[in-house]
Amino acid sequence: MTTHGDPATRSGAPAVAARTGPPDAAEEPPATTGEDSLPGALSGLREAIGATRYPLALPSAGPARHTATALTDQLGDYLLPRLARLDAPLLVVVGGSTGAGKSTLVNSLVKARVSAAGVLRPTTRSPVLVCNPSDSAWFRQGDLLPGLTRTTEPSDDPRALHLVTAPALPAGLAFLDAPDIDSVVDANRALATQLLAAADLWLFVTTAARYADAVPWELLRSARARGAVIAMVLDRVPAEATDEIAAHLGEMLAEQDLGRAPLFVLPETWVDGQGLLPEGVTASLADWFARLAADADARAAVVRQTLDGALAALHPAVEELADAADEQVTAADGLDERVRAAYLGAERTVEQGLQDGRLLRGEVLARWQEFVGTGEFFRTLEARIGRLRDRVVAAVTGRPASAVELRNAIESQLVTLLRGVASEAAESAYTGWKAHPAGAGLLEPALAHPSDDLPERAERMVRDWQRGVLELVRVEGGDKRFVARTAAYAVNATGLAVMIAVFASTAFIPTGLEVATGAGTTVAAQAVLQAIFGDQAVRTLAAKARTDLLDRVRTLLDAEADRFLSRTADARTAADAGDRLRRAAGRVELARHRSGLSAGGDARPPGDEEGSG
Repeated sequence: MTTHGDPATRSGAPAVAARTGPPDAAEEPPATTGEDSLPGALSGLREAIGATRYPLALPSAGPARHTATALTDQLGDYLLPRLARLDAPLLVVVGGSTGAGKSTLVNSLVKARVSAAGVLRPTTRSPVLVCNPSDSAWFRQGDLLPGLTRTTEPSDDPRALHLVTAPALPAGLAFLDAPDIDSVVDANRALATQLLAAADLWLFVTTAARYADAVPWELLRSARARGAVIAMVLDRVPAEATDEIAAHLGEMLAEQDLGRAPLFVLPETWVDGQGLLPEGVTASLADWFARLAADADARAAVVRQTLDGALAALHPAVEELADAADEQVTAADGLDERVRAAYLGAERTVEQGLQDGRLLRGEVLARWQEFVGTGEFFRTLEARIGRLRDRVVAAVTGRPASAVELRNAIESQLVTLLRGVASEAAESAYTGWKAHPAGAGLLEPALAHPSDDLPERAERMVRDWQRGVLELVRVEGGDKRFVARTAAYAVNATGLAVMIAVFASTAFIPTGLEVATGAGTTVAAQAVLQAIFGDQAVRTLAAKARTDLLDRVRTLLDAEADRFLSRTADARTAADAGDRLRRAAGRVELARHRSGLSAGGDARPPGDEEGSG
C-alpha cells in the first residue's frame, strides 16, 4: 500500500506571479472583434500554421512539425477558448511521472474516488476532469479541449474526456488528472503534453524517489518558458529525509528559474479504505486551492499570467517555424536547381548535336544519298542554278520509297539522341539528389532512368515535328509555282531537305567538319533549298524548323524533369510560408499589447503573503 506522513511546505511565500494593470493610455483601445482583435489574430495564426508543410527531410522538419502540432493544439485547446471566457473556472492540470500518485491526490483533494488509482500502469488511460456541479456546463460545452469527446463514464479511449462532478470541490476550480508524462504508451505521453498546454495552472506531482528524473524537468522548463503558473507536490517523502530532499528540490527549482513555484511536501502515510489520503496530509494543499477558488481576483491573476506567458511564447516559437519553412524552400530550390541543370545540359547536348554534324552520320547520310541520287546530284551542283530545280523535281518525284527510308532514318537518329540525353540527365539528377539529405528521402529507383514510355513519346514527338516541317514548307511555299507544279512529292522532298539542313550549323555555313562528315550533304541540302526558295527563305525555313524542334525537345525533357520537380512541389508552393507566419505572429503580438494582457504587475493568491505551509 501507499504510505504518506505529515504535510510540510517549503519556507517562503508560494507566490503566483501575474502581470496585471491597465494598458498604456497612449495605446489604442483593444479590439475585440475582427482580424485586428486578439482572437482574430490568433485564428489567423492558427490558419497560417496549419497551412505550412515541412515535407523535405531536413533536420529542422521533425521539430517544426512537432512544434506546429503543439501550437495548433494550444491555440484551439486553450488560448482561443480562454480568451472567449476569461471568467471560466480555473483549470488545474495535474501531471507527473508514472506512479507518482496523481490520481490518489486528486481523489483526496475532492474527497471522492473520481479517478482510478492502482498498481497497474498506466492507470489513467483517459483524462479525468473533476469540477463542482455548478461549473460542469462550461466543460461539457467542449470549447476547452474541443478535440476530446466528452463522456460521463470511464473509458480506455485516450481521446475521451471523462467528466465528473464533486460537490466537495469549490466552484471556480477544476482538476484534470492527465495521463503519465512518461507513459509507455505513446498516445498517453502525447496527450499528457497536450493537456498540460491547456492548463491555467500546472500542478506537477513527483516523488522522493523520482523528483530528479529528466522528463518532468523538460516539461517544467517548457512551462517556465511559457510563463505558466506552476505548483509542485513532492509526494511520499520519508520523514527522516524531508528536510534534505525538500531543500535539494528547492535548489533544483531555483537553478531552473522556478524558485517562486509553490512546493508542497507530502510525507509517507497509509491511504484509507476509499484510497484517499488522510485530510491532515493534504490540508495545506487543499487550503491553498480553497483560498484560490474563493478569490476571483487571484484566479484572474493566475489566468492572466499563464495566458500572457503562452501568448508571449508564441512569437519565438513561430519564428522557428518560419525559419524551418524558409529552409524547406531553400532546400527545394537547391534540389530543383540540380534537376534543371541536368536537363538543361540535355537540351544543350541536343542543340549541339544539331550543329556539329553528328546527326548527319551513318544511316541518315546513306539514306540521303540514296534519296537524291549521289553521283548525278553532286554533278548537278556544278551546273547552272536555273536548271537545278527541274533536275531535283525529276529526281525526287520518282523516289517515294527512299523518302520514307530517309524520314525513318532521321526519326531514328533523333530518338536515339533523345534517349541518350534523357538517360544521362536522369542519372545526373538522381546522383545530385542522392547526395543531398532532403533529396535522398524523395528518391525511388525508377528515377535513376528515363520514364518507361520515353521512347514512345520521343518517337511521337519526332513524327509530329516532321509533320510540322512539311506544313511549314506548304505555308512558306504557298505562292511558289514549284509547289503547285510538283504537288505532294515536292513538298515531302523539300521538307526532308529542310530536316537535313536543320542538322547543320545555325547560319548554314558548312564547316570543314560538316563537309567531311556529310560528304557534302549539308551543301547539297542548302543548294536544293536555295534553288527552290532563295537564300533568305532557306535561312528562314531552317531557323523555324530548328526552333520548333528544340521547343518540342524542351517540352519532352521538361516532362522528364517533372518526375523530380513534382516531389518538391509542396515545399515550392509555400515559398512565402515563412513570411506569412511572421506576419501572423506580428499581428498576434500587436493585438496582445493592445489587449493589456502584457502590462506589468505582480499578484499572489490570497493568504500567500506569509507562506502557505
